[in-house]
Amino acid sequence: MNNKEPLIHITRRADIGWKKAWVIRGAAIITALIISAIAVTLATGLDPFSVYGKMFEGAFGSPRKMWILGKEIAFLLCVSLALTPAFKMKFWNLGGEGQILIGALVTSAIMIYVGESLPNGALIPLMFIAAAGAGAIWAGIPAFFKAKWNTNETLFTLMMNYVAIQLVAYYIIIWEVPKGSGKVGIINQDSLAGWMPDLAGQKYLFVILLVALMTIGIHVYLKYSKHGYELTVVGESRNTARYVGIKVDSVIIRTLLLSGGMCGIVGWMMVSSTDHTITTTLAGGRGFMGIMVSWLAQFNPVAMIFASLLLVFMQRGAAEISTAFQLNQSFGDIITGIILFFLIGSEFFINYRIHMRHKEKEGTENV
Repeated sequence: MNNKEPLIHITRRADIGWKKAWVIRGAAIITALIISAIAVTLATGLDPFSVYGKMFEGAFGSPRKMWILGKEIAFLLCVSLALTPAFKMKFWNLGGEGQILIGALVTSAIMIYVGESLPNGALIPLMFIAAAGAGAIWAGIPAFFKAKWNTNETLFTLMMNYVAIQLVAYYIIIWEVPKGSGKVGIINQDSLAGWMPDLAGQKYLFVILLVALMTIGIHVYLKYSKHGYELTVVGESRNTARYVGIKVDSVIIRTLLLSGGMCGIVGWMMVSSTDHTITTTLAGGRGFMGIMVSWLAQFNPVAMIFASLLLVFMQRGAAEISTAFQLNQSFGDIITGIILFFLIGSEFFINYRIHMRHKEKEGTENV
């Protein structure tokens, strides 16, 4: 019986370098745009170039749209930064949504119950600390159980999202204005208690600058600090970490406190600086989109800026083309889905190599 070599077999690549990796991603995006253009023409008969033009217009068409784009990038980037330390440690924190909501809930409670008693100079820092602490606790609970009893952090953090959503829903009924509306409305609209003042006349500038500082901080933390080194070692091998004297349980809990605290800060920014209200959908799926950004960027905080820009641009662009051409919102989502499919699929070719068997004994062709 003759044993033949498989027609196709896959091997893992060595590190190909960031330049070649981004060339592959760029090729994937160009291919996705071509496929999307064909889909646009076949489904609607529209000129695909005008559709792509509207996507750019939706993101960059006016100063207001650009500020909104910057704000959305900042929020998504901050969540991605928050999740990254946990992911590098191979702790799969899927609870970003809940941690954001808990931070927003605590911020709203302080604005409602204490807002008239303290000046903004004391109220805003109090809300910041409380929101960060609430998010840290919300992430610290599954971290403690993981460290002590090796529970499944994926399910634990995911379920904590639903607990947070129900807590927010409960307090919305208590705080609803007017009664029976099921909505909180704008908090402290008359007194502006707890509202972050505009910076240089721009509503979103504070959020963008704060997240920029946090990006630098997380980059330094992961790359140059002792704590960043320890969580990386724990992620590679817990046994090795214990062998070299790293307290693994402490690293797990400490890292998740940081992760949850940053998500809580996102909730604080949403309530205090941009939205001034709270809903069960305030997080807007950013806790899950942040996972995609973190993975696409390979846990690199600088690369996360560009990954966040890409995802937010596609979201804004998809909404614009649906409105401009009076198309179903799902059509814009189809284009976004095609682009994401190719972009995520490109990661396979960055990390793996496909070998094809020749009929002749000439060797193998590497793809």
